[in-house]
Amino acid sequence: MNKLPRKSKKATISASNDGTPLDNQDLEENPATATITVTSVEVRELTEDEQSDRLHLERQVEKAFYLAGKALVELRDRKLYRSTHKTFEDYCRERFGFERRYPYRLMESTVVVDNLMKMCPNRTQNDSGADTSTPDSSEGQVLPINEYQLRPLIPLEPEVQIEAWKQAVEQAGGKVPSGRIVKDVVQRIIERTKIPNTYQIGEVCQIVALDNPELRGKGGVGASLVMSANSAVL
Repeated sequence: MNKLPRKSKKATISASNDGTPLDNQDLEENPATATITVTSVEVRELTEDEQSDRLHLERQVEKAFYLAGKALVELRDRKLYRSTHKTFEDYCRERFGFERRYPYRLMESTVVVDNLMKMCPNRTQNDSGADTSTPDSSEGQVLPINEYQLRPLIPLEPEVQIEAWKQAVEQAGGKVPSGRIVKDVVQRIIERTKIPNTYQIGEVCQIVALDNPELRGKGGVGASLVMSANSAVL
């Protein structure tokens, strides 16, 4: 049986620094003499229009959670979900995939942002065409870009929210602080201004549900709670 002819191995030819061709044996003995050719890719600078588009799109991303919260407030207040869902929570879960508490966090965060925007009330004096309905960090303010950064601020009074946010921005070096930084600042403020618990052991308190869905159905005369001396005030 005739054997197929063996294919000859092709020698890999490279060149040294002085341009002299090298064979495989030379490369094995002295690999440092090999020359590697790298193709450079030119990165074009952004044009003025592209820079403007980038800034505009970045602001849209930063405002997304705020716009979502405002939209949810209107959907809830006008009951625009009533034709398909019995409750606002069911609507948010089935339509947007939101967990039960998340839409309320978004709505609460818009209130905080509106309050933080008051830090610069005259932001439109030099720009009559500016949009003041949404947060914009370009006006000398450093504003939050997601709901998580605002969670620690929600329980605070409006004046304390502003104080805490300013401290968090300063701690972040003038940039948007992370949620962890905000939480740490709020914790320090709470410890500094901690209000003593005026409730006594065995004292009965009534739960007021208000707008908290987690307390819905738990209010009323029959929903009393015996507070301990170290428990939080509801």
